[in-house]
Amino acid sequence: MRIDNNIDEFEALGNNHVGTSSNTPMRSDAFKLSNDEKIDIIKDDVRHIMETLGLDLSDDSLNGTPNRVAKMFVKELFGGLDPNKRPSASTFENKYKYGEMLVEKNITVYSTCEHHLLPIVGKAHVAYISNGTVVGLSKMNRIVDYYAKRPQVQERLTIQIVKELQEALNTKDVACIIDAKHLCVNSRGIRDVESSTVTSEFGGKFKEKATRREFLDYIKLDTKTPKHRNATLQA
Repeated sequence: MRIDNNIDEFEALGNNHVGTSSNTPMRSDAFKLSNDEKIDIIKDDVRHIMETLGLDLSDDSLNGTPNRVAKMFVKELFGGLDPNKRPSASTFENKYKYGEMLVEKNITVYSTCEHHLLPIVGKAHVAYISNGTVVGLSKMNRIVDYYAKRPQVQERLTIQIVKELQEALNTKDVACIIDAKHLCVNSRGIRDVESSTVTSEFGGKFKEKATRREFLDYIKLDTKTPKHRNATLQA
């Protein structure tokens, strides 16, 4: 398919925030270059973009921007593209025989829209029912962070989190809901600063209405630390 003959179709996909695959699209030679080599190439590209926009890169404030952006892309924002950063699949025996739902809610999501390379910011709520093994609570946060740190669409991110936990726990009984704001909607285009996007993926028992309802009820629980009022003791 020639890109120049289908530019309208590609624009429509991007502007409507449509993903075309549940796997992150990667070239076969994606890891041929080292991270340092990628930074050098991206640095030059960012410099070219800034110069094309008419910016004076001899200015002290702008001079280091290409290198900073390149390092940020490779090591931070898109660090989840590196398979070496994939969280270890260590699990533990469920010695307590805990057979109820375990929910980790309000996991911070920082990702990047793959259509405009603008931030996606929100919260993920992840749950599973043990099939004999459990994962550490921080492991769930790390999985969310790993798949978020790459160019993404929210639907794919939700699916990838569930699939990763299903594989680690050897169970289909995993669910994820993400509620996030997309700056490609909030800061450009329609510029709707109030809207957010909610996506969900339910596996195994979570496809059952009662189990799904229980998960949603847990998410709505107020688990914030209560504020303590200072009490003045009177003699």
